[in-house]
Amino acid sequence: MPNLHRGEIEAELGGGRRRLVLTLGALAELEAAFGADDLVALAERFSSGRLRASDLTRIIAAGLRGAGADVSDDEVSAMSVDGGAAGYVKIAANLIAATFGGDETAAETSPRPLAQAPGEV
Repeated sequence: MPNLHRGEIEAELGGGRRRLVLTLGALAELEAAFGADDLVALAERFSSGRLRASDLTRIIAAGLRGAGADVSDDEVSAMSVDGGAAGYVKIAANLIAATFGGDETAAETSPRPLAQAPGEV
């Protein structure tokens, strides 16, 4: 079970249940990848609602590495997720909410099914 106080989530990814967490190191990795000056700029980029497929790959891969997985961005981009693109979006959204949204948001998003139809909350 993920530790929501640490910003952890679990997700079905690549045929298995995996833990993800954006540690300080993972956040620093994302700051560099997105050219963000600080965590506020990174959070604003995520909240824009405009993420590319490569952005989702980076976020999910950083979360997996933050939880201790030895996985590359390329390996993550080849992993399958139920729900296709919407499934990837849901994983990244849950991870971002767990990291930046506080315990209430993480508790709301983590137990939900990962692949919801667009527009479902």
